[in-house]
Amino acid sequence: MTKPYADKKVWFLTGSQGLYGEDTLRQVAEQSQGVVALLDGAEQIPAPIEWKPVLTDADSIRRAMLDANSADDVIGVVVWMHTFSPAKMWIKGLEELNKPLLHLHTQANVELPWNDIDFDFMNLNQAAHGDREFGYIATRLGNARKTVVGHASDPRVLGEVETWIRAAAGIAEAKSLKVARFGDNMRFVAVTEGDKTEVETKLGTEVNTWGVNELVEKVDAATDAQIDALVAEYIEQYDVVEELLPGAERHESLRDAAAIEIGLRAFLDEGGFKAFTDNFEDLGALKQLPGIAVQRLMAEGYGFGGEGDWKTAILVRLSAVMGAGREGGASLMEDYTYDLTPGDGKILGAHMLEVSPSLSSAKARVEIHPLGIGGKADPVRLVFTADAGPAVVVALSDIRTRLRLVANVVENVDPPELPNLPVGRAVWQPKPDLPTSAACWMAAGAAHHTVMSTAVGLDIYRDFAEMAGIELLAIDEDTTLRGFRNELKWNQVYHHIAEGF
Repeated sequence: MTKPYADKKVWFLTGSQGLYGEDTLRQVAEQSQGVVALLDGAEQIPAPIEWKPVLTDADSIRRAMLDANSADDVIGVVVWMHTFSPAKMWIKGLEELNKPLLHLHTQANVELPWNDIDFDFMNLNQAAHGDREFGYIATRLGNARKTVVGHASDPRVLGEVETWIRAAAGIAEAKSLKVARFGDNMRFVAVTEGDKTEVETKLGTEVNTWGVNELVEKVDAATDAQIDALVAEYIEQYDVVEELLPGAERHESLRDAAAIEIGLRAFLDEGGFKAFTDNFEDLGALKQLPGIAVQRLMAEGYGFGGEGDWKTAILVRLSAVMGAGREGGASLMEDYTYDLTPGDGKILGAHMLEVSPSLSSAKARVEIHPLGIGGKADPVRLVFTADAGPAVVVALSDIRTRLRLVANVVENVDPPELPNLPVGRAVWQPKPDLPTSAACWMAAGAAHHTVMSTAVGLDIYRDFAEMAGIELLAIDEDTTLRGFRNELKWNQVYHHIAEGF
């Protein structure tokens, strides 16, 4: 099975020293290669793990870290202090490292061979000693890292390593991501604004703007043959309503929607963009607000934010990357309206047209309906309901002094029939309950545009936030409003001091 990040890699670095002789170092190399074989051979590990020669001095450690930094395909580094590796040797290397770091606190054997243990065994198998030395220096230097404890054959350990690798893949994607904004933000809206310079500083993501009519040029360049082929694809993949089929009275609208998709793909791919925004207040010469085009692009992993919301576009793309190879997907979402039944509160979410069909395993329906805003022709869209099951709703907000991620663990449910709501939608019950969730969300100043992910869990977002050095606030089954408000106060102090340092 091909790993989701087969074109990337994680380096495995083993620490030791020359004190115990060449025979010991040979055994160290053999045993660390065995650990790498267990990790790399596990089906759930999503990127290749590459073993590197054992490191025994400060110069080789520093060089390994610099080489990892400069290798574009290396998304992170795993370290293990097999024998006692004096931590002062790691100072210069750790000071140089700018890739995500995982400290694997492990050993070659699962159980101890009690009857056979002698001092040679103790000298060789002393990671319990060496890793604590490494933990000290990493903490003293302030290195952000994840520590995973246990044997490499343990499913729990593999799961924690997988989570870290997926977050590291998100960090790598953020550093190379380019976002195209077609037009500006929706007028007078606060939360879609933000500091693009700060985002590029923290995440490495470029956000720039193009006039919507530059997109229109690509749309107008779509050929009849390209449109015919894409319309045939729509008819094959979805249930297309009769009025949009070839020869029907509104078929031209379907062709217009297909031309928009063709033009969007051309613009994004030629510019190397993996995320984009549009705005219904600034559609230029586009014939309709992009609906099905945006939905299909999101389902393929492109990021998108409506009304010029570039922060959500970034988060959709990163969520898609971090969830690669898993069932489910990531989509722009918005809390629209509530069912306030006491004890059984639910949220109905959608976003005009632009919700990704990756949230649903059912065959979507292609429909056309008036939008009521934007002043353009009726847009074509995919209509479906997100599958029932666990999900996370997460928002990225600029709160002036820093970036803040707020994540709510939710459970998507099967709603009653919605015969008069012709959009992609989801219905969920937020944890721990609707009143607590909503009150905490607003206390955090979290955005009304969100990303719903059914492939990325809260643990991956936690690791991502730690690697990126941004704040994360989680709302889950253990959250109380009082505790959440206190966490907001504590975080305000911590991040103010941390940024000052």
